[in-house]
Parts: sequence; structure tokens; C-alpha cells
Amino acid sequence: MLMQKNQVFQHAEMTEETIHAGQSLSALFLTSATELVPAGRAVCWEGDEAKHLFQLVEGVIRLYRIVGDGRRVITAFQFAGDLIGASLQGDFLFTAEAVTECKIRRVSRKSFDDEVARSDALHTAYIFLLCRETAAAQEQMVLLSKKNAEERLCSFIAKLASRRNLQARQSVLRVPMSRQDIADHLGLTIETVSRTLTKLASRNVVIPEGRHDLRIVNLACLTQLSGDADDFLEESCHRVSLH
Repeated sequence: MLMQKNQVFQHAEMTEETIHAGQSLSALFLTSATELVPAGRAVCWEGDEAKHLFQLVEGVIRLYRIVGDGRRVITAFQFAGDLIGASLQGDFLFTAEAVTECKIRRVSRKSFDDEVARSDALHTAYIFLLCRETAAAQEQMVLLSKKNAEERLCSFIAKLASRRNLQARQSVLRVPMSRQDIADHLGLTIETVSRTLTKLASRNVVIPEGRHDLRIVNLACLTQLSGDADDFLEESCHRVSLH
């Protein structure tokens, strides 16, 4: 229990540091014009030279790669305030495509690097950003390699709810990405995503409302079912079998 409290405290500290780091780096984009990107349009393409970095001002962007057999793998979703391409020095390793209508700003790679190089505060913020991206990549690896379908989907919903700062029961969570997007991000089929949502609804944990809304009925149970907690806090909160 003490370890869990320490982890929560450390997470809170990291969240505050993340905000400050993001704000300081975001200042580099403020003099750039805002560009409108329609839903479905790419901001950059996999294999293109990474001449610019992008800041997402509004909307949601998916980062994806096409693997050898032609399948799409969504490696991450980006939200307002996120920077795209910060860790790249050569070519883009992904295609960044607008899920919703987006507003972005861009700066040249050279300008960004020059500003970071002459500011200790920006350099520290940049290193923190790179560490955060590495941690997110490792978290995604664990999700895909160790978690079952239910845990993957619950992890995704819980993370999105946390990002939206939803804490109360009976909160409605807007999910702008499609079921196919979610499946391609979690390494599942769209049928498995739909079936798992139906099972979760039957347990009164998460209830779909239309194509892009989820009613979070029991956030504590959702978190437990994600596989990221040691104990179940409620007797009614048990894993949903897909078999």
C-alpha cells in the first residue's frame, strides 16, 4: 500500500513537471501561424524528411505505420498541446493523420534545435519530453505483449478518461476515434473491441452511447479491469471473459 501511495505521489509530480515542460516548449510555436487540417488529412507522411515539428493546438491526431503485410498499426494518439516529431532527427517514422478537424502550428527542425541548444530550461524540458515519449512507448509494449483484450481496452478507456480529467461516476467520455482506430491501436480486431464493450456494458462498467460517447458508470472498476492495479476494490468488479 505504501508503495502504491508513493507511486501515486510520483505520478502527480511527473504530471506537474510534464505541464511545465510542455508549456515551455510550446512557447517556441507561438509565433507560427495556425494551420487548419481537415479530418482524414495527413500532417506528415512516413518516410518524409523531418524538416518540421508540429504542435497540436486543437483536435486529435493518430500516428500510424504500415507494416509488411499492409496492415495499419496506430502507435499513438496525439491531443491538444502535444508535440509531433520532437524525437526525430532524420525521417518521419510514422504518418500523422487528423482524426478530427485539427489546428496545428509548425516550426522548422533547425529553429527548434537552435532554441533548445541555447536555453538550459528548454534543454531540460526537451530531455523530459523525450523521456516521457520513451516511457509511453514502453507502456504500449507492455500493453500489447502482456495484456488480454479486456485489459487493453480498459487501459485505453481509463487513460483517455484520465486525460479528459474525468473522475466522477456517470461521466460521459467523448471518444473521437473510430472502433477501427481503437482496434488498430490495441492490436485487436474491430469485432473484439465491439464484443468487449458489450461485455463491459453488461457488467455496468462502461456503456456506449452512440458512435463516439462512452458513459463511465464505474471508473474504479474500469481501472481495476485494466490490469494496472493489484487488488479489486469492489466485489462486483471482476474480469469479463471473452470465451
